[in-house]
Amino acid sequence: MNYNMQPRPSLTALQTAEQKQWGLFAHLSQLLSFVIPFGGIAAPIIIWQIKKDEFPALDAHGKMIMNWTISSIIYMFAVVILMGLGYLLIGLSGILIGALGWLALSIMGIAFPIIGGVKANKGELWEYPLTIKFLK
Repeated sequence: MNYNMQPRPSLTALQTAEQKQWGLFAHLSQLLSFVIPFGGIAAPIIIWQIKKDEFPALDAHGKMIMNWTISSIIYMFAVVILMGLGYLLIGLSGILIGALGWLALSIMGIAFPIIGGVKANKGELWEYPLTIKFLK
């Protein structure tokens, strides 16, 4: 029987300064999409795939980032479809409604990686709101 009562690190908690730094980089790398087309998709995948074996806790962060990326792409397609349908059904005000959805997704696309990066730098995993869990 094992009576070792040492606390074990969480599978999602980044422990060392280097792990926290890579978690921060992974989350903030999503912001590259605003500078380089598809950079915010490629960079987190590269960081996640290269570092997940070295830092197992980073795997949970990578999955969270990818779940948010896939979810936000789905939401963007939905907004574009709603803009088109809105224009066909009610005219220019339909595009305005869709533009508000696009604006909301853009704000989330900036705020969520920043919040996730700050939390990762504290060693925590932050679950992005409105994220569909594709990868578990």
